[in-house]
Amino acid sequence: MKAAVVETFDAPPRYGEFAEPRVEGEHEMLVDVLAAGLHHRVRSQASGSHYTSSGVLPLIPGVDGVGRSPDGELRYFVLPHTAFGSMADKTVIDLRRSVPLAADVDPAAIAAAANPVMSSWIALRHRVDFTPGMTVMVFGATGSSGRLATQVARRLGAGRVVAVGRDARKLAALDVDATIDLSAASADHRLATEGAEADVVLDYLWGPVTARALRAIVPARTDDQRQLTWIEIGSMAGAESAIPSAALRATRLSLVGSGQGSVAPGDIVADLGDIASEIASGAYHLDVRKVPLSQVESAWEATDDARVVLIP
Repeated sequence: MKAAVVETFDAPPRYGEFAEPRVEGEHEMLVDVLAAGLHHRVRSQASGSHYTSSGVLPLIPGVDGVGRSPDGELRYFVLPHTAFGSMADKTVIDLRRSVPLAADVDPAAIAAAANPVMSSWIALRHRVDFTPGMTVMVFGATGSSGRLATQVARRLGAGRVVAVGRDARKLAALDVDATIDLSAASADHRLATEGAEADVVLDYLWGPVTARALRAIVPARTDDQRQLTWIEIGSMAGAESAIPSAALRATRLSLVGSGQGSVAPGDIVADLGDIASEIASGAYHLDVRKVPLSQVESAWEATDDARVVLIP
């Protein structure tokens, strides 16, 4: 079969032949892949930098997608750790990690949005005791996952949403209550003002940005007993952050992560149907660019804001 193949971690996948995977377990099914999203998670998988990487090559990248079963049913699926990813003509899915879709859905729309929507949805549903009316700050709100996170927070009932990023133009285009441009001279003051009564931070940046933000926010908290849950989801600004120790003592701060391993697979799967239905209904806006799988090498270098979806 044809597939995107990672043969070395320091180069984009190439389009070529790969042995067709075989069904081995009782819950497995071979599906024709209709669409697979090129997410940040996939890029880190293909570079060997993701924390789940086994270092084994070659592999087919892709962690989720939309496929057609032998009986014609469309299914959104999430793959386990495997060398057979979704960026191929076919892949083997575990039915327990998939959900059926309506026959008239756009496979590319689901494949583009499900993974980034899931990142904030799962964080708010399973990593914090989130209640309607809470104030949510999204760090990295100008990236595709962060932009969707502002929408997810609102859909799940946030009373106030604050977008934090470095692109003033993109920040201005967001439908949020307030924005903070990290490149502006007033950034620390704005972080302190907006963070003073925040309840949840969805952090796609980490690195020095998080340490800087905590130094600004913690002294400004109006009520030290008010819970602030800081959820680390991504690390676009750096894999390590020099968190000041006083931040953990001076206020009621909880630092947690959200991702593979910190959330039970069963909890994630249980929400897949709702996530897919929300996306199919048009609840979230995300620019999507469909690219033939045969053009995977050039697609890998894409720098525009659209979420690339590879179509076998």
